[in-house]
Amino acid sequence: MNIELQGISKTYGSARALEGLDLSIEDSKCLALIGPSGGGKSTTLRLLAGIEKPTTGEILIDGSSLSNADEHLREYRKSIGIVFQAYNLFPHYSALENITLPLTKVHGYSEEDSIERARELLRRFHLLEHANKKPAELSGGQNQRVAIARALGHKPKLLMLDEPTSALDPEMTAEVLEVIEELVEGQKDVIIVTHQMGFAKRVADQVAIIADGKVAETGPPNQIFENPESNFTRRFLSRVLKY
Repeated sequence: MNIELQGISKTYGSARALEGLDLSIEDSKCLALIGPSGGGKSTTLRLLAGIEKPTTGEILIDGSSLSNADEHLREYRKSIGIVFQAYNLFPHYSALENITLPLTKVHGYSEEDSIERARELLRRFHLLEHANKKPAELSGGQNQRVAIARALGHKPKLLMLDEPTSALDPEMTAEVLEVIEELVEGQKDVIIVTHQMGFAKRVADQVAIIADGKVAETGPPNQIFENPESNFTRRFLSRVLKY
């Protein structure tokens, strides 16, 4: 994937989340967005996902400009998969139904094909025996795997994940990160916002540090983690990696 963000700002009323953000990523399979809380990582992801519109600036995905027109954004969102930190599953539907519903209602699958696709994904993520359980009957890690399966249901060309492990305990975190690593190894393009520095270093081929609404530094993980160029990056990593 190729990503270009040029002069991006994003304001919410009087609050400015991003200010003059520039980011250029070429030929990446997995981009990790890291940085301090409140620095603009999730806002950047939501802009890339077409959920939010930039106040100023231009976004290009694989050379195509991401228009601010609502109809264009609706069609664009159909081409990507999104996973949020809080799962966003429908609580009154089963795991199977959470996957089939968007396939039939949004992506035009027949009921038969949506069930077949959902069962295929549940099997892939070792959840088939839980197909008829509702979110309240599943663990956090299982719910997040269902959310990932749902995001992959329509075979998107790009998967975006917003801190998918932030609400999980260490064991469940490892469970979900293993699934994401499998997807990257299977050549799925992924953008992930994460606080898991070890995961970012291991799986991503490009890392962008976002702080104070701007990109502090970008590069391959070995450079970012072992030989950072900016003083901010060195200070940030020395704090988060200390313990």
